[in-house]
Amino acid sequence: MNAICGIDFGTSNSTIGVMDDGQPRLLPLEGDEITLPSALFFNFEENHTRFGRAAIENYIEGEYGRFMRSLKSILGSSLMLKSTQIKHRQLNYQQIIAEFIGELKQRAELQLNAPLDYVVAGRPVHFVDGDKTADDAAQTTLDAIYRDAGFKDVEFQFEPIAAALNYEQQLQKEALALIVDIGGGTSDFTIIRLSPENQNRADRADDILATGGVHIGGNDFDRRFNLATAMPALGMNSHMKGASRLKLPSAPYFNLATWHLIHHQYDPKNIHQMEQFRLHCEQPQLIDRLVRLLKNQDGHRLIGKIEACKIRLASQIETELNLNFIEQSLSLTCQRSEFDEATQAEVNGISETIKASLQSAQLKPEQINSIFLTGGTTGLPSVRNAVQAIFNDCEIVEGDRFGSVGLGLTLDAQRRFN
Repeated sequence: MNAICGIDFGTSNSTIGVMDDGQPRLLPLEGDEITLPSALFFNFEENHTRFGRAAIENYIEGEYGRFMRSLKSILGSSLMLKSTQIKHRQLNYQQIIAEFIGELKQRAELQLNAPLDYVVAGRPVHFVDGDKTADDAAQTTLDAIYRDAGFKDVEFQFEPIAAALNYEQQLQKEALALIVDIGGGTSDFTIIRLSPENQNRADRADDILATGGVHIGGNDFDRRFNLATAMPALGMNSHMKGASRLKLPSAPYFNLATWHLIHHQYDPKNIHQMEQFRLHCEQPQLIDRLVRLLKNQDGHRLIGKIEACKIRLASQIETELNLNFIEQSLSLTCQRSEFDEATQAEVNGISETIKASLQSAQLKPEQINSIFLTGGTTGLPSVRNAVQAIFNDCEIVEGDRFGSVGLGLTLDAQRRFN
């Protein structure tokens, strides 16, 4: 009976792994897929909760209910202390996240036909930048969530260290490695000594030279790109009539581009306010698009389109952002250069955090033997180029972008609990 697992609860996707014949294995969670998008849809007509791709599909199909995604990003924020209306129920965010973690656990247990009681759970280096009290509170809350979901013993590991443990399995000789883990919500880094001889050691504290992190991830790239491309087509930065030509308030657009704030924009008061702005706007047709999107509650759908466009631009110079669900024939041509320009601040933040990690380890870039990349956002050319610019000709190793952390957490669970 295998009561041990590792769980990577991610901002965008989650995985769960177990040991199988001495090797870590990620379990399929939705069909043959080893990832389960970290999304829930509370279907009000069926009084049933959907998870992962099924949740996204229900939302896109226009089912009546409440869609929630990227919940990990609110850990450590004031939102964790609040509750939200789910049909006739008031649920706090701790309960909602526990429902998702519990679903991961249940799907795994059904496959194994055995209970999972012990877990090593991944966590970013920093839930909250520059606030240790809030960061500690976030881990305490996440510990309670895992226990609410049914786990008896919960341990935590930094996600980049888990990725390092996975990378170490393929090494033939000792290496001083930089682990770069950039997911949907955070960018995390570890500088660590790895070697085949140390693979089975439970305590690796002496091998860790530095850890660093910053609250920048794929969602931040999406938000910047959204504000630079789609939102101007919905009236952002447009002017009011009159001699002063005041700009429309930007707050509604920033909120609409942020996953966990989108739902609040559907409030009838907000929609009425935008309708009032329309009466005095130089380009009322743009506000018409925004009002239509809000009334149809298509904010999450827009972000999904933005994310898909970002992914295409990782391998293409140009692509189309199809917004015909807002207005027939509405489509925007997007170029990678525009994406790079819009997200330069995020790339700079990642670069500076890597340099700070090197300084903390008292190392120069040329002393690093290899760089291990994991997390979906490492697939962006601008991010890879920024890393390469710091380390020049250092070997870059591609990890499993969505599985390395989960595999490493599973290895760590085996070492800790056995």
